[in-house]
Formats: sequence, C-alpha cells, structure tokens
Amino acid sequence: MLYPLPVIMASVRDPRNGKDNIITLAWAGTICSDPAMVSISVRKERFSHPMLMAAREFVINLTTKELAFATDLCGVKSGRDVDKFELAHLTKGEAVKINAPLILESPVNLECKVEQVLELGSHDMFIAKVVGVDVDERYLDERGKFCLNDADLLVYSHGEYFDLGEKLGTFGYSVRKKK
Repeated sequence: MLYPLPVIMASVRDPRNGKDNIITLAWAGTICSDPAMVSISVRKERFSHPMLMAAREFVINLTTKELAFATDLCGVKSGRDVDKFELAHLTKGEAVKINAPLILESPVNLECKVEQVLELGSHDMFIAKVVGVDVDERYLDERGKFCLNDADLLVYSHGEYFDLGEKLGTFGYSVRKKK
C-alpha cells in the first residue's frame, strides 16, 4: 500500500535471440546516488524475466501523460504474443552504453547494468548501476538545464494512472527564511 509509485517501461534485448521487449513496472526506484543505482522487481513468470536474467542489462524509460496508453498496453499484453514497440507505436532507439533498445518517446532513458538479483518470493529484484542517461532535448531550457517536471510524468496508484499535478514547493521550502 505504498502509493503512488513511478510507472516505467523497462526495455530489454534477449542476447540469446536478439528479441526486444518492453515490460511496464511500478515496482522500480532509485536505491543509491553514488554510484547511481536503481532497482526493478519482476515476477519470475513474466516473459521479460528470463531475458533480464540472460542480458543482465535493461533500460528504464520514464513515462508521461502522453505515453499513458502505451504504458498500459505494454503492461497488459505479453511479448510472447506481440511486438510491443509495433503494437504501441513506440519508436525504438539504441542505447549507447548497453545492448538494449530505448523508447525514443520517453523524456529520460536510464541505461542499466545488473549488479545483483535478489530472489524475494513472487518477484526477483534486479539491482542495477546506471551507466548511461539519455534525455530528450525538448526538455532542456535555454541554459541547458534539464526541466524534467515539464514532461508531465506519470505515476501509478492502486490500479490507476495519474499525472503529477501542481507543484506545492521545493526541497527545503519549509525551513527557508522569508525575505
């Protein structure tokens, strides 16, 4: 019941046959800042699980309001039966540091190399180091600052998708001195 969660589309390439797939996940997150590390948790019976085990690398593609339909579609259809890139009308790109596809419509793609797999019961947690970050230049301001909050990011809460909504403050605003 720890909601809302970021909802991401992880993309992976099976090194055994070259097949690409996308899996929608809400159990994903940052676990360390130095070195930059993330985790995703995947059920063992999912089509992507053996691909992730073999490849030991994947891309976290952040999702947006514009990508909500594709995000859901990639979560309810299986890569055993369909090509999700084609079905969801997503543009495939190539990662720079790893052998995996990117979703070019995503504002941020995190290229990840698996460091450890923890068997947790219903899910295995893939702990990975972020080895590359690709950003959509549409979200760079005139000074080159990346403005991720302009991307209308998507979150998942108990079976429903939401955009983030209104900004309420910035880190430290509760203790900042008033001028």
